[in-house]
Amino acid sequence: MKSTHQLLIGALALGLALPAAATMTQSALPQPKTENGITYISGGIGKVEATAMKEEAKHYSLAMVFSANKDDEYLADVRVTIENKAGKKLMSTVSDGPLMLVKLPAGTYKVTAEVKGRTLNRTVHVSTAGERQLNFHWPHA
Repeated sequence: MKSTHQLLIGALALGLALPAAATMTQSALPQPKTENGITYISGGIGKVEATAMKEEAKHYSLAMVFSANKDDEYLADVRVTIENKAGKKLMSTVSDGPLMLVKLPAGTYKVTAEVKGRTLNRTVHVSTAGERQLNFHWPHA
């Protein structure tokens, strides 16, 4: 009887903890921003926020990671520009952390990331299904 009672209390505690964990993950996310109709979030500072963003990535078509040096140090304050295939600038912003998630419609895009005057360019094709990840790494930043 005592073990059944303990099991019931444990199950109840777990049932209460799961929604709280989901709420905590949502509250750890940076506030989404929109530029020219494109929604994005940037951040990933600290383990809680980084974990929340990694979980949220499934809702975004493009995920970017910014790092530098031989130890793959994460970077913030990276200037990011995204242009469509025709060369029209769709967004230009500064990432608040080493992770950036962007909701782009299907298509081909040129992504430019710049830190401390050093620029890296990537071309990415975003499809209607699944997310794409781009890694920007500066060997010396």
